[in-house]
Amino acid sequence: MAECPSAPQLRCGVCQRPPSVPVMLSCWHSFCLGCIERVWCQVPRLDHGCPLCLNVPLPPSASSPLASPSSVLCDFCLGDRPAASKTCLTCLASFCEEHLQPHLSSEMFRGHRLAEPSADLSARCCAEHGKALEMFCRDCRMCVCSMCPILGRHQGHRVKLVDQEAVEKRNLLKICQNRLSCKTKQEQANINQIQKASEELKVLVRHCSIWLTQQFTEVRLLLDEEEKAAKELVESQSQAVLQAFGEQGQACRERIQASDEFALRVNEIYKEDDTVQLLKDFTAAEADMQLHQQPADQIHPVPLNFDPLHTYVGCFHKALKTILKKPVEQRITKGLSSGPDAKQVQTLIHRTKSTGDKLTFLRYARSPILDPDTAHPRLRVSPTWETVSKAWMRRSCSDGPQRFDRLLQVLARESYFAGRHYWEVDVRLAGQGWWVGVAYRSMVRRGDSESSRLGCNASSWCLKRFDLEYWAFHNSTREPVFLEQDPERLGVFLDYEAGTLSFYDALSGMRHLHTFQARFTEPLYPTLRLWEGPISLCKLT
Repeated sequence: MAECPSAPQLRCGVCQRPPSVPVMLSCWHSFCLGCIERVWCQVPRLDHGCPLCLNVPLPPSASSPLASPSSVLCDFCLGDRPAASKTCLTCLASFCEEHLQPHLSSEMFRGHRLAEPSADLSARCCAEHGKALEMFCRDCRMCVCSMCPILGRHQGHRVKLVDQEAVEKRNLLKICQNRLSCKTKQEQANINQIQKASEELKVLVRHCSIWLTQQFTEVRLLLDEEEKAAKELVESQSQAVLQAFGEQGQACRERIQASDEFALRVNEIYKEDDTVQLLKDFTAAEADMQLHQQPADQIHPVPLNFDPLHTYVGCFHKALKTILKKPVEQRITKGLSSGPDAKQVQTLIHRTKSTGDKLTFLRYARSPILDPDTAHPRLRVSPTWETVSKAWMRRSCSDGPQRFDRLLQVLARESYFAGRHYWEVDVRLAGQGWWVGVAYRSMVRRGDSESSRLGCNASSWCLKRFDLEYWAFHNSTREPVFLEQDPERLGVFLDYEAGTLSFYDALSGMRHLHTFQARFTEPLYPTLRLWEGPISLCKLT
């Protein structure tokens, strides 16, 4: 058994030397195992008693636990050793209830640490010095004995008692437990929020389905009415023309009848044998003969022209086909900006771009907060997670894959993947350079390249100020934004389904600055990039 650093110096009561294999009797006298066995062989009358005080040990009491095959045995009992009651981590030995009494009552053992019985004590003993592991080396992050910092490999290292280090570690574990509990609560709140949003979405889908049925029913009724009106127009116009054609035909038949009747009269005059009478009849009918001999007018019936109707229906049909030939998702999300109804769509877009009533935007107000886990190590996020500022020294933080390691950028915690959303960004103290926009979570975080810069890739959009110039950036394509007055607070309005991202001067009557048009395919996160001063996300809700 290894000698313990804080154990009392034991001496054998027979040879007066430190015992190589110590044995402690119930009277607390210590001996070498070989010495006490020789004495008992030479003096049988001692009956396994103490040769110093002649105390004879009593048989184990009924309260002493019996040793099982898996029990830890007492290191100081001879013969049938009982199960140990405790293990001393200082002495590196196990004691039954009887041999444990000195540790419980003697001042010599007051500083010893007792634990539940343990069979394998090698893990608690220094392999180099054979002493108990009582210290913790903070530099090597391992337990050492009291000799290691003095004579061993841990000279000059920072060490603490294992009990003190354990208290600090327990405090850190408690903090970790509290944070894990808070994280679990937050995730559960997220689940509840998602479930609530799912139920609301289901209700919205039902209402939308009913609304669509009503709207398309009205469209079908309108088409039926339009068809009926067009047919009635054709019928009325054709009836009027047919009536005119009938009247013209009747007039022709009446003229034919009159000509036939006059032809009979002419034939009678022609057959008259009396020449005098022939001349009289001819003279009487001469005027009518001149009238009836005039050639008949040639009538050219003008056909009914339905060209205007064909043009109207053809344009209507073509417009509808132009709209419907695109995939339904593209029609609904991107709109009809390239179709025949472009003017109407452009009017709707113009309403979004134009200066508006702020109360209209506040209906969709959001209050996003920043995600410190994405912030560059030189950025400092306020305790409220609303303001981010720049520091000259890098802070010690986890270097996760979600953190920007080269650019002074930070993402918000919230993302928007449907609906309309409006938030505001305070840039009054940001200085002569700032970037405000949105990005997909898939945007690259490592390095300083176009794939990781806000607005320089297909995964992000932003409004940028540098010096006295303003630019709108997306996928490395920039468009100048001409402003007469520097905005102090930006209003950002996102209509995900319409594919529009608009920027406004929130303190100047919602003056429109710029609008991006895109087809969004991933959740969008509000994103900031700093150059000099701090930037804040405003609390609107």
